[in-house]
Amino acid sequence: MYAIDLNADLGETTAGNPVADDAAMLGMVSSANVATGFHAGDPHSIAGTLADAARAGVTVGAHPAYNDPAAFGRRFVDYTPGELADEILYQIGALDALARANGTKVSYVKPHGALYNTIVHHEAHARAVVDGVKAYSPDLPLMLLPGGIAVDIAEQAGLRVIREAFADRGYNPDGTLVSRREPNAVMHDPEAVAQRVLQVATTGSVTAIDGTKVDVRAESVCVHGDSPGSVEMTRSVVARLAAEGVEIRSFL
Repeated sequence: MYAIDLNADLGETTAGNPVADDAAMLGMVSSANVATGFHAGDPHSIAGTLADAARAGVTVGAHPAYNDPAAFGRRFVDYTPGELADEILYQIGALDALARANGTKVSYVKPHGALYNTIVHHEAHARAVVDGVKAYSPDLPLMLLPGGIAVDIAEQAGLRVIREAFADRGYNPDGTLVSRREPNAVMHDPEAVAQRVLQVATTGSVTAIDGTKVDVRAESVCVHGDSPGSVEMTRSVVARLAAEGVEIRSFL
């Protein structure tokens, strides 16, 4: 029987302004990447998402970012490695404190936005992220894009790597994500998104924008909570996986 973890980026409500329907998404996903306040989210709204995740039995991960709320964490920030490692450690610790106060805990780490994409190729920042995670706990898995330099650095440091695919993002033939500034960066058709997730779960591959197959061997697939129509798309994914006998369950 095939199985796959579905994760979503949640906890990104700031000053009462939500960007996703966290409650609806928590009813469908098996893992939640919860914002830590650096790109979005505030302590009170984050705590609410964590409490809801605990009630839903959803695995919680920290979603640390560059400290850039003005751009939602989607711009590169030129930190020194020591600064970045400390900020990763800080964000994990803060989220874990809120999580434990609300009946759950941080069980993995997934970098957000520009940080996630930067450490595919930026060795110094990749090492800093790994150092920050390992400083908090060498037992915390790190969720990453397959093929990036951060995967090798994390595994060399003894961290478990959770390879991730994206339900609604375009892929280049080399396995990187199409830039959001380019055409075909984001998929919007619920049926196409559901087919993508089924493909990942059953074949370990995605189809790039040029039609080639890219081997990802992902344990988890991200369904973006802040994408337009995200709830409808995720419902389509859940229904398609159920129809094909694919179980949705956490990778832990």
